[in-house]
Amino acid sequence: MAHSFLERLAQQPLLADGAMGTLIYARGVPFSHAYDELNASQPDLVEQIHREYIAAGVDLIETNTFGANRIRLAEFGLEDRVRELNNRGVRIAREAREVAGEGVFVAGSIGPIGQPLAPIGAVTLHNVRQAFREQVEALLERGIDLVVLETFYDLAEITEAILAVRETTDLPLVAQMSFGEEGHISSGQDAAEVARALERLGADVVGLNCGVGPQRALDVVHQLAQATGRPLSAQPNAGLPATVGGRTVYVSTPEYFADFARTVTAAGVRLVGGCCGTTPEHIRAMKIGLTAVDAPAARRVAVVTPAPPPPSDDGAEENPAALRAKLERGDFVVSVELDPPRGLNPRKAIEGAIALRDVGVDCINIGDSPMATVRMSAMGMALLMIKHAGVEPIIHCTTRDRNLMALQSELLGAHANGIRNIIALTGDPPRQGQGTKATAIHDVDSIGLIAMLKRFNQGIDAAGRPIGRRADFTVACAWPGPGPENFQKELDRLRQKIEAGADLIMSQPMWTIKQLVELERRAGKLPIPHLLGILPLESHKHAELLHHEVPGMIVPDEVREKMRRAGEHGREVGLELTMEFIEQARKHVAGVYIITSYGRYGVAIDLARQLRA
Repeated sequence: MAHSFLERLAQQPLLADGAMGTLIYARGVPFSHAYDELNASQPDLVEQIHREYIAAGVDLIETNTFGANRIRLAEFGLEDRVRELNNRGVRIAREAREVAGEGVFVAGSIGPIGQPLAPIGAVTLHNVRQAFREQVEALLERGIDLVVLETFYDLAEITEAILAVRETTDLPLVAQMSFGEEGHISSGQDAAEVARALERLGADVVGLNCGVGPQRALDVVHQLAQATGRPLSAQPNAGLPATVGGRTVYVSTPEYFADFARTVTAAGVRLVGGCCGTTPEHIRAMKIGLTAVDAPAARRVAVVTPAPPPPSDDGAEENPAALRAKLERGDFVVSVELDPPRGLNPRKAIEGAIALRDVGVDCINIGDSPMATVRMSAMGMALLMIKHAGVEPIIHCTTRDRNLMALQSELLGAHANGIRNIIALTGDPPRQGQGTKATAIHDVDSIGLIAMLKRFNQGIDAAGRPIGRRADFTVACAWPGPGPENFQKELDRLRQKIEAGADLIMSQPMWTIKQLVELERRAGKLPIPHLLGILPLESHKHAELLHHEVPGMIVPDEVREKMRRAGEHGREVGLELTMEFIEQARKHVAGVYIITSYGRYGVAIDLARQLRA
């Protein structure tokens, strides 16, 4: 069976990464250090470089294992760490790919032994093949997609490397040699001789890297193309190096490499990239150059590659209908809370969401097992509502039921599925004696959850590890409002939530403008938007129950008296009182958060209809 790398290569030119060593050196690691050892001692540095190349648009990254063979590592006393350093090199590259979420190929990089061969040197061809075979086996353990032999100067040495690879695996093999200015390798062969030898040995792709700059590389490419029918590769240096201020620099610009990419692929090269002196800026310019001339081929690739994940929001124009945009514009936002079902059938909730959408509700709040009773997950319900009702969800997320790992995993999944609005909650204590023996898990509380979500928005997880790109969560926090006796404590917690990065406050229900004004007097000016909690009363009994039996709810005496006098018209009066309160509160808040009672969405529909009218 054809390998996906070779299939892709047949469809369009692929872009490889640039220099690894150049970037490592630029970041303060001297050449006297074994750069392969950084896979163990500084894996974050190596992964960062991989991620920069992936972000630049490459199709292939090479592991940081160029010199990780036994013979070369022995110069640093690391000959017993061949398996470890190669394993780590592949794992770092794969993790960089996973974090980026891009379908790039991971190529196991193998370079020469760095010593002359017998009879001039002490290293025999047998030793060479054994060293390369050991390295190939170590690279294969961690799951490379192909092998790249690069920067070989001696045909005898690369012959042993190819034989070692072919004795070990049938993965695609890219064999690249370094040519001098005169167009020959150090062992004397010209490009045509090299091409024929590498093809005969079983290389799938034949090419050059290092040694020369783009112009001389193009000359070699023409010679290779005349001698072999194999796909060609080219990864030249960024010109000749110069020493400036004690540091090695290369003078070829990214724009020059963009021109080179267009020219060399037109000459038949299928794998193009860079070597010493090239950076992610060079590779990004090459990507732009290739995209401009090969857009039809790019479309063909989309047909044969797996379906891509949802597109990145980075740089995308913000949806004017999204909650964040409405808040920034100062629109009066109307959100309604719907509880997920306790069982498997979501039909009722979906029908409620559709009806609310049709009367102009902006968002649907979806509870997370409210009152600590088992219900369908908020994220599952949100996805159903997006699919069937086309409304924007705000999902409740409690820290009660998930450890830190589960919280992060679920929220990354929510973001990937288009869910952007989260209200961070600690959660009600689990109920006992209801057939479940659930226990609370509190690795973090709501404040910690807010901070974690804002770290996602910075592109890192709770441990500071990259997640590929910046998330785009709008994070809401809850506030009990005027109810609790320990008002100052709750106010302090609110300030901590805001300091942790909350974008929006959603308060517990209130019923009169007096309550809201008093709250504002005691709390001071709130620095972020406030969605006012609204719970339309349906009867006198309903008002009494909330006031006397639900912690944090204070239904003022005058409201309860009006509901008592309403008698059988309680629902109508409750709606009138609510509308009056909202109209008075409009200048104070960014919108309302309507809470339904007993799963009855009719009152919320009536209220939303009146608000939009």
